[in-house]
Order: sequence, then C-alpha cells, then structure tokens
Amino acid sequence: MAGQHVGYIRVSSVDQSTARQLEGVALDRTFTDKASGKDVRRPELEAMVGFVRDGDTVVVHSMDRLARNLDDLRGIVRKLTAKGIEVHFVKEQLSFTGEDSAMGTLLLSVMGAFAEFERSLIRERQREGIELARRRGAYRGRRRSLSEDQVAELLQRAESGVPKAALAREFGISRETLYQYLRAASSSSVPLRRPSTPAPSSAVSV
Repeated sequence: MAGQHVGYIRVSSVDQSTARQLEGVALDRTFTDKASGKDVRRPELEAMVGFVRDGDTVVVHSMDRLARNLDDLRGIVRKLTAKGIEVHFVKEQLSFTGEDSAMGTLLLSVMGAFAEFERSLIRERQREGIELARRRGAYRGRRRSLSEDQVAELLQRAESGVPKAALAREFGISRETLYQYLRAASSSSVPLRRPSTPAPSSAVSV
C-alpha cells in the first residue's frame, strides 16, 4: 500500500497567505504553521512529525519553510527519514530518504546553508532599506496602534458612513490598518463598545 503525501506549510505571520505554497501538489493531508522561522514552538510541525508513518512522503515548498537554520534542517530531515519517510523539497527539487549517498548528504547541507544565507541577506537588505528611508524622513516605523476608545470611535463612525479615507487620515493610520480593524470587529462576537466619556465634574463654581 502506497504511503500518504503529507504537506507542511509555514508562513511567517497570521496575515501572510499560504495559497502559493504547494499549489497544485496532490496531498492527502496538510499541516500549516503561522509562525516566524525563529519561533522554536511550531505545533503543526510537531503534529506532522507525529502523524507521518513509514512509507509516507513529506512535501515542503522549500528548505527555509521547514527549518529555522541549517542544524534544524538536518535534524528534522534525519528524524523523518529515520522513520522511513521521504522528504521532498519542491523549490530545490530534492528528495531525501535516509539512504542517500554522500553527495545527497552534501547537497542537503549546501542547499540548507544557501537558504540560511539568503534569509540573512534579505534581513540585511530590509535593515538597509529602513535606514535609507529614515534618512529621507520617509520611514514611519510600525503601524500606529489605537487605544480601545479610539477603536470604538473608529468603528462607530465607519458604521455611520464616514468615508474610510477621511477616517484613516484623522486617526493617523493607513487604509489597510483601518480595514484590519474593521475585519477584526466583524469577525468578533464582542458587541460594539461606545467610547468612554469623562464623568461630569462634581465641583461647584462660585
């Protein structure tokens, strides 16, 4: 009996789409983690390792989606292949079974090192881009977070028909951030809270 083809997908945040990973690949089951590559705890990866059996094939989009670094990559691949599981990386077009030649083992190390190096270059380019934007005065940092009262007011005014662009300008946030607040409110079962107003003063003027 042929084993199952099991996909593993990891995206770096809950906002990142998983649609492009393993698109068009026939899979019996898929495990998806939404966590940074630096995150040690990846529950779906752990669940996948516990689920697969001898004869199964684990399919991953690329090496950097499976592991945090080169040592992590080699450790996960060894753990899986020791159970009789084949590990296939789509982007690199490489498969590992535990019975690989010395050349296959070398390829795993070399390609994994390249993936780790590529991530470090991307982070470096991001830091350089942020620094250049700061010098131009164009970098605004992370999106502004609103207080609970501001969010309540924003939602009420959006519901009353105030244009989204005007609200974004007034609250100092991007349109995308505004829509994130609206989506969060629509998916929440918590009733809309009115913004709090200061209590009237009890002082008597004379």
